[in-house]
Amino acid sequence: MAKRKRQQEYHTKRMKAVQEGSNEEVLLADIRTLLENGKVGEGKVQGDGLIASKVDAPLERFSEVEVKISALSSIGDGLGFSSVPDHVFVVPFTLPGDIVKAKVVTQFADDFYTLTDLVSVLHPSPQRRDDLVKCRYFAKCSGCQFQMLSYKDQLAHKKTILEKAYRNFSNLPPEKIPVIGDTIGSPLQYGYRTKLTPHFDGPPGSRTRKGRKDGSERPGFENVPPIGFMVKGTRKTMDIEDCPIATNAVRDGLKKERKRVVEELSKYRRGATILLRETTTRTPVQEQSPSNSAPPDGTNPLSSSTDLIQVPSNPAYNETKTYITDQNATSTEHIGPYTFLNPAGAFFQNNNSILQPFTDYIRSHILPPSPPLTLDPTTQPTTQTPPKTQIKNLIDAYSGSGLFSITLSPLFARTLGIDISPSSIASATANAILNHVHDTATFTTGDAANIFAAAQQTLNNDESVVVIDPPRKGCDEGFLRQLLGFAPKRVCYVSCNVHTQARDVGVLVRGGKEAWWEEDGGKGSAESEREGEEEVVGNGEGGEIERGGEVVGTRKGRVRYRIESLRGFDFFPQTGHVEGVAMLHRVDSNDAECLEIDG
Repeated sequence: MAKRKRQQEYHTKRMKAVQEGSNEEVLLADIRTLLENGKVGEGKVQGDGLIASKVDAPLERFSEVEVKISALSSIGDGLGFSSVPDHVFVVPFTLPGDIVKAKVVTQFADDFYTLTDLVSVLHPSPQRRDDLVKCRYFAKCSGCQFQMLSYKDQLAHKKTILEKAYRNFSNLPPEKIPVIGDTIGSPLQYGYRTKLTPHFDGPPGSRTRKGRKDGSERPGFENVPPIGFMVKGTRKTMDIEDCPIATNAVRDGLKKERKRVVEELSKYRRGATILLRETTTRTPVQEQSPSNSAPPDGTNPLSSSTDLIQVPSNPAYNETKTYITDQNATSTEHIGPYTFLNPAGAFFQNNNSILQPFTDYIRSHILPPSPPLTLDPTTQPTTQTPPKTQIKNLIDAYSGSGLFSITLSPLFARTLGIDISPSSIASATANAILNHVHDTATFTTGDAANIFAAAQQTLNNDESVVVIDPPRKGCDEGFLRQLLGFAPKRVCYVSCNVHTQARDVGVLVRGGKEAWWEEDGGKGSAESEREGEEEVVGNGEGGEIERGGEVVGTRKGRVRYRIESLRGFDFFPQTGHVEGVAMLHRVDSNDAECLEIDG
């Protein structure tokens, strides 16, 4: 009993120490699921604590063990078992069904797992296709995990990542999570990355306290350092001469910048990161060549390999692509008919090939689906059309340089982009002018403590949809509280971390205590700002609001949402990353779906 209590206390403390949404938290959830599903010896699970037999003696570091891989984790590493009971071995670059030799690196006995390095594959999984690997650094470089996996299987796995994210982190009952659609693949599986940032470390001694104190005392390089990316699972840089997931322009830049660093090595006294950002120049084509024409059905033709999809060039333009190394220089991206100018060092999506299908998908789902027509079966079909949507306003709450605000603006009478970065707002404003949408799309710098202030002053929440695309850590509690306070009719949540997305969407589905006030003129504000000023006539979830004996609005009650759809997008083929898009619709208090969700 004492042992069980200690393990439960350790697990609780450990989970609190792990950063939310981090790879470690995701890995721990996958390990616990694997152990709980009975693929262990005599270990058992009770309550919130995992009760399993610990390793009798610590595993010797760098010793080798034979591991049979049972599952693929959401971070891209294989999970398997050896002769050690109730203990999971995490082995990179492996697939379910592989039997491998692995080297012990770090053991977490109280969490029942050990991190390892792959030594060799003894018996390959039926899924393993080593003939698909196109990079000589694969299985050492930390960049890719799945080059030995067919693209069809990569997309299937990324669908399970999204499913597990909502199962493990949304804190929602299964019936509140819709069936997740198949992951939408990238038109390019290699040659797609428009940005790379290889680096090299400083010379020996440059990281000492004395070396950091006075740059003039730093020693120079005696030899050319490795220029590239991290070795998997280490802080060691490995030399990378080429990267096949990068575009041709970026690959060319990598070769030239490596040569430049070697020639100018005497100028360096510390390590450096090299920016390689693709930029594109378009010139119209007066007469399109038949050989460059897209197929009449608009699909992408398959090459002789079923795992590679060729993308036809745009028949209306000639495109010239090159690379930029100056962070302050301007890069140009084209997405369909839209053009975006950005500082080369600023954030912009790094897979241009998927951006048009990605923004097309959001465009086709951002508005409520048209309700089915109810017609008298005794009458002949008519040309009656569904009523037009009432959604008139788009609010882009993490607008950046305006990707969503600009590509979605034709659907809305008013578009408002908000960002806390003045430089992002400047880029977005310039891009709106460049794309001729500045009459309806405007941008403003927001205060993080009151991000929806501008929207509340001018826009009706019942006629508004909010798009959010936060960083990997997701939305903080204050932002979600403000979003629930504004209570837009719809929310589109885009995320590069589906685990923090699931956590945040769970908050929106369970709802908050904020209520929305619908007043004369269609404007409103959060309940907390009106407490003590009005009298609510009615029961807890709704009622009329009186001010000075006069009815001034309606209290709608607790704000919560339902998930309309979930879909993954593969922005980074050959890796374990997947982008998630969640469409949410507000559930009004008189809706049967507006039920209390505990937990």
